[in-house]
Order: sequence, then structure tokens, then C-alpha cells
Amino acid sequence: MPRNLILPFLALLLAGAGWGLTQPLAKIAVSEGYRQFGLVFWQMTIGAVALGILQAVRRRRIRWDAPALFVYLQLALVGTVIPNSASYEAIRHLPSGLVSVLLSFVPMFAFPIALAFGIERFVLTRLLGLCLGLAGVLLIVGPEASLPERAMVAFVPLALIAPFFYGLESNLIAKWGTAGLDPVDALFGALVLGSAITLPLAQATGQFIDPRPPWALPDMALVAVSLVHVMAYCLYVWMLGKAGALFAVQVSYLVTGFGVFWAMLILGEIYSGWIWAAICLMLLGVFLVQPGPGAGTLAGKPESGEKRQ
Repeated sequence: MPRNLILPFLALLLAGAGWGLTQPLAKIAVSEGYRQFGLVFWQMTIGAVALGILQAVRRRRIRWDAPALFVYLQLALVGTVIPNSASYEAIRHLPSGLVSVLLSFVPMFAFPIALAFGIERFVLTRLLGLCLGLAGVLLIVGPEASLPERAMVAFVPLALIAPFFYGLESNLIAKWGTAGLDPVDALFGALVLGSAITLPLAQATGQFIDPRPPWALPDMALVAVSLVHVMAYCLYVWMLGKAGALFAVQVSYLVTGFGVFWAMLILGEIYSGWIWAAICLMLLGVFLVQPGPGAGTLAGKPESGEKRQ
């Protein structure tokens, strides 16, 4: 391996392992009754505090002009509040590793959305990847022996809400950009605004989590999810700058693989042969659907009009 890629490779591993770890941690966070709006509020608030410290070190001030607020609102709702709420509810009913596998569907949703937005052109191999991903989902929901309990099938569509919105988010950024904000600025603003949005939701639904001690394992898991996400995101941004989007996009495979690995190690999950076959099909689908060298994500350049997915 070239010496200039050793550190980016380590960052790739750490980011993939970190994001993969967030699913088992989320499973622990919901294990004793915490619900989605309370969890999302504290996840965004803890993340905002952590990024706020980083922003202070960077001497960056948060922007409050209209274009920046629009970006924050878009990222907060489409990129966090809606998908994370759906994921927390889905993971209450589904195995953690399965949720990690379904999250790999992001590029498969992003491709048809990009076609609809006029951002990408039709490519047959990417359509084939989409079909393989759909076949993987059918292997999960179809055979009787695929899931521990047949009733879990009803929650698979709920788990697909998050990857759909993440795919939508990447295309919204590709279409309209981030108003000149760098990735950390944009995420920090989104976390601050998202905290303000989810606080009344958590209180109105009776889901607010009292932060006072004593703290139990779900509380620790929630803090860990929040901090690990910020750490992984910052590593991803750094890696993009050092090695480029084509290298960094490989993190999606690691997130899925580590998500399954951590679920087996921490939660003792065991999967049927149907699930393993679905994992293989979906990872192959992700490989075929992945965008080319010109594409990226929020962590790419923020100028409007750049192709990202």
C-alpha cells in the first residue's frame, strides 16, 4: 500500500467500524423503553456540543443567514430527524445487523432519485445493481425462515425509510449545494437546529429522556452513538480531503460488514442462510450502483451544481 494511503486507510477502517457500531448501540439504547424523538433529540444535542467544541477550536462561527438556515433545515429533517426516528423505531423490532444491511440500500435509492432530479444519466450496470438490491430485500421478507419471527417482516419497510431519506439528502445537496458551508459547518448547524425541532416533539409525545442520574446502559449507549457518529463523520471528511471521494465511498461496505460483526459480537445475533445470501446480493448491488469518481456526499465540495450521490 502506498505510504500516502496508510492514514486514509486507517481512517476508512475507523469510520466504517464506528458507523457500524452505532446500530448495536442504538439497539441497546431502545432496549428499556426509550423512544425515537427523545433519542434523536439527545443524539443531536450531544453531537452539537461535541462539534461545537471542535468549531471553537477551529474558530468557526455558525452562520444564521437565510441560505445557511435552509441548508441546516434540509440536513436536519431529511438527513437526521426523519431517518433516525424511523431507524430507532425499526431497530426496536428488527435485529441490529439486519438494519445495518438495509442501510446499505442508500446508493440504490439515490440512483433513481438522481435520475428523477436530472443529476445522473441512466447506466445499465447501476440498474442491475438496483435489481440485485431488491432481490436481497425479497430474500429477507420472502422465505419463512429468513427472520427469527415472521412478524418482523412488517417492520422491514420502516427500516428502509432511513436509506431512502439519506439517498434523497445526497441528491438535494448535489442539486442545490450547501450555500458555501463546509461539511462540519453544515453538520453543526443542522444538529443545533435539529435539537430545537426535536425538543418540543419529545416533550409533546412524552418521550423526553430525563438527563439526571442514575444512568443505565441505554443512557451510555445513547451518548456513545452520538459521539461515535461525530467522530466517524470527521474522519470521513478528513479522508475525503486526503484520498478523494472514490476511495472514501468504500466506507459503505465497511459500515455494513462492521454493523453485522458488532451485532454478532455485542448482541449475540445469529442470522439464517437467507440473510447471508441477502447480504451478498445487496453488497454486490451496492458495488454496481456506486457512483463514479465525480460523485460525492455532504462531505464533498459544497458548491452548488457539483454532482454528488
